Amino acid sequence: MTNNDKNTNAEKEPPASTPKSAKKKRKLYTVTFFHNWCKSCGLCSAFCIKKIILKDETGRPYIEDMDSCTGCRFCEIHCPDFAITIKNRHPVRRSTDDNG
Repeated sequence: MTNNDKNTNAEKEPPASTPKSAKKKRKLYTVTFFHNWCKSCGLCSAFCIKKIILKDETGRPYIEDMDSCTGCRFCEIHCPDFAITIKNRHPVRRSTDDNG
């Protein structure tokens, strides 16, 4: 086998074990607001990168689309009242899942 043959083989497509259509599972997060501690200052909604933290008619924060949270914890870090907690969320496994 010549040196040119080796280069030609190395330039072929990537192995089939890494399909292009396979999606990497995205981590999900749960945001919890402790409304008894919250003074409705609005910092959490102001610092939210994805702008998913909304305010109700009384100014208290809430989230409609929890799956859009990236888990950056900006709201948790900047809350002066420690009224926000971000945790990793694990989806509920179904009995038909391969994992158990």
